[in-house]
Amino acid sequence: MCTEIEGTVVECTKGDITCQSDCEAVVNAANAELRPGGGVAGAIHQAAGPALYQECRSMAPIRTGDAVITGAHGLPNRYIIHVLGPVYNLSEDPALELDRAYQNALYIAEDHRVSSVAFPALSTGAFGYPMPEAAEVAIGTVQRTAPDLRSVRLIRFVLYDEEAERLHREVLKEQSG
Repeated sequence: MCTEIEGTVVECTKGDITCQSDCEAVVNAANAELRPGGGVAGAIHQAAGPALYQECRSMAPIRTGDAVITGAHGLPNRYIIHVLGPVYNLSEDPALELDRAYQNALYIAEDHRVSSVAFPALSTGAFGYPMPEAAEVAIGTVQRTAPDLRSVRLIRFVLYDEEAERLHREVLKEQSG
């Protein structure tokens, strides 16, 4: 499913974040040290190669909600935007922090005149954010931020499984309709 918000197409698909060759940037669900790890960060670092971590080292640590940008190295994109989402059970206001993470990723994309961005479902893996709530925040942030975007014309949510894709599509339909 896709919809258009103020000239920006927003879509949801099931897939692999490291295989989004038609997107100029992919978003890494990073850890504070910007190191390879498990989940999305592990997959991105593995696909990009060791030069990615070498570039990241001088940028770490980052705080919850912060976003930084690097080259894509071995990925088929131009950039990787690394963002630290909240750890759900440790955050005083996880919705606010997740909103800020998505917003900062979009604004750094805009600052670099990126035309298309692929997002995973930030904070929903090891960081424990419940997928239904995370989808509400993600889509809501995109709805509010899209009118400010001039360069970003495509925002794609690349979801790991069918249930995550279904939830994001439902929220996108509800919030767009």
